[in-house]
Amino acid sequence: MRITQVVVPVAGWGTRSLPATKNIPKEMLPVFNKPVVQYVVEEAMRAGLTDVVFINNQNKKIIEDHFDYNLALEGVLERAGKYDLLKAVRDVAEMVNITSVRQKVQLGLGHAVLCARDVVKKDPFAVMVGDDLIFGAEPGIKQVLEAARSENMAVVGVMEVPPEKVSRYGIIRAEEYAPGRYRVRGVVEKPSPSEAPSRLAIVGRYALTPEIFEHLERTQPGHGGEIQLTDALQAMARSNRLLAVKIRGQRFDSGDWVDYLTANIYFALQDEELRYDLVKRLQELLSCK
Repeated sequence: MRITQVVVPVAGWGTRSLPATKNIPKEMLPVFNKPVVQYVVEEAMRAGLTDVVFINNQNKKIIEDHFDYNLALEGVLERAGKYDLLKAVRDVAEMVNITSVRQKVQLGLGHAVLCARDVVKKDPFAVMVGDDLIFGAEPGIKQVLEAARSENMAVVGVMEVPPEKVSRYGIIRAEEYAPGRYRVRGVVEKPSPSEAPSRLAIVGRYALTPEIFEHLERTQPGHGGEIQLTDALQAMARSNRLLAVKIRGQRFDSGDWVDYLTANIYFALQDEELRYDLVKRLQELLSCK
């Protein structure tokens, strides 16, 4: 199974991050010195994906523009002799090939994926949720892609979450057939802790086959008129056509304020020039009564 395309849904309103996202897309909020979506695209690039398909809306053209050249800015940097910054800006424009598809009405993640049908055509493809950040020795999406290629099946990425958080996720019912790999028998969307079949939550990294489009077309809108991707995944699971892989790494949900702020600290601590002063200031803040 050869996968080169990744669908990144970015059309949502980002209501969890208001008022910060009133006029700025949540995917463009900075985490340390990069917008959230750039980390997602860099993860895709490190996994060997070369074509990014943004599922966008009319108010978020700034996301596409971020991955284009900015000749005016580049000219300013070049004249000022700021060649390191010039390279950083140009590198963003040269990361991957970008395509944008308009999602005219935001009807859920499943509908966003369905909007990509005419672009991905009959090829398998990856999906990465635009506000989920996963970091580790190996890119999260790469771990999912490796399982999909070796098993020649659709695969979802999962991570174990605390019992009190299972109601925020799609939770799989599955059987482990190899270390960290599962045959998915069912998917439950946001169950209560007492009804959750496991603590393995789907975390925004998928390798899918075109079969998913047929299931999405048959999926009836649910709460809020949205078409849920988990409903289509459930149909694939019933046909024994879905696997899961437990992703190794550190995850941050940038729509959650605690995770978003923690991600900023996490990346700032990797910068040797900032680390000492940042730790000192954090210690001062933590010691305040």
